[in-house]
Amino acid sequence: MVGRRTAASSLAAGALTGTVALYMALVAFGNITDFDTNRAFVQHVLAMDTTFKDPDLMWRAVTSRSLQDAAYVAIIVWETASAAVLVVATVLWALRRDLARRLSGLGLVMVLLLFGAGFLAIGGEWFAMWQSKTWNGLEAATRNIVLAGIALLVVQLTPAAAARRTPARPDPGQE
Repeated sequence: MVGRRTAASSLAAGALTGTVALYMALVAFGNITDFDTNRAFVQHVLAMDTTFKDPDLMWRAVTSRSLQDAAYVAIIVWETASAAVLVVATVLWALRRDLARRLSGLGLVMVLLLFGAGFLAIGGEWFAMWQSKTWNGLEAATRNIVLAGIALLVVQLTPAAAARRTPARPDPGQE
């Protein structure tokens, strides 16, 4: 019975890791092949040009096109790296569960950091993205956090692979 539960947990953890891997790979692919669409999103969020334009907040705006592009490229690099880590982790769920847990955890935390720290905290609060009717990505970021968070819980609750034990050799002096 325990073996079935462990196998089911591993299957669930691998499937959820694979789901987030696929999602992140498609997000990165979309941002690379259709660079300008989400570039506009990042530019408007950082420029804070669709917020309430409160003078007490507008000093935070980043209006340099170069800095905006650097931020967007950094996001794409992070998305690509997290997708790569999660793809490898997905494959490892079938081969080496102990390493799969670690890589899944790493990749999922990368996704949580991107959408939690990056989009909710920095974009949503620091750059007041919540004020924009047009360039507000908080709902999408929240969906991504929920998906990655649930996957991380399942991964962390999946039992680690039992250590491979070799039979103990008797001490030559005790024979």
